[in-house]
Amino acid sequence: MTPARRYWLVKSEADCFSWDDLWNAPRRTTFWDGVRNYQARNMLRDQFKKGDLVFFYHSNADPTAIVGVCEVVREGYPDHTAFDPRKQHFDPKSDPDKPTWYMVDLKAKEPFRRPVTLAELRTVPGLERMVLLQKGSRLSVQPVTEKEWQIIYRLGMTAEAPRARGAASKARSR
Repeated sequence: MTPARRYWLVKSEADCFSWDDLWNAPRRTTFWDGVRNYQARNMLRDQFKKGDLVFFYHSNADPTAIVGVCEVVREGYPDHTAFDPRKQHFDPKSDPDKPTWYMVDLKAKEPFRRPVTLAELRTVPGLERMVLLQKGSRLSVQPVTEKEWQIIYRLGMTAEAPRARGAASKARSR
């Protein structure tokens, strides 16, 4: 029996590695390296499965937003950048014979028609419990529920942001 598809969100700083970088990569695929948090590492190593879907989120951007959808095309394997002192994510304590850090391969599937900003996500009913929106949530790899996925995917594929609740009634009352 095939396990159920899971849904995720990964964060990347747009000036380091953007959605466009992934979209323009060979075969629109890259390894998702450099995660140096044990909780996030465990998700990459143990829970990300081939075929899972992933939101690509631009952090430290103006605005911060979910901008596209990726798919896991290779499950967790040792992050080779941890072993190479010339790489930005080198970890001198990491041992190739007993790897500390893991990564997955992601393939860009489709860009959103419009970015779904963090500010907008905070206003959407049904997303109140989303990990991304919780106070102190800083993980670069996060689970997303199927319900959250459906809501956000629908928003990203609409041409324009929905009006804030109450905005239409205020406009009519002027």
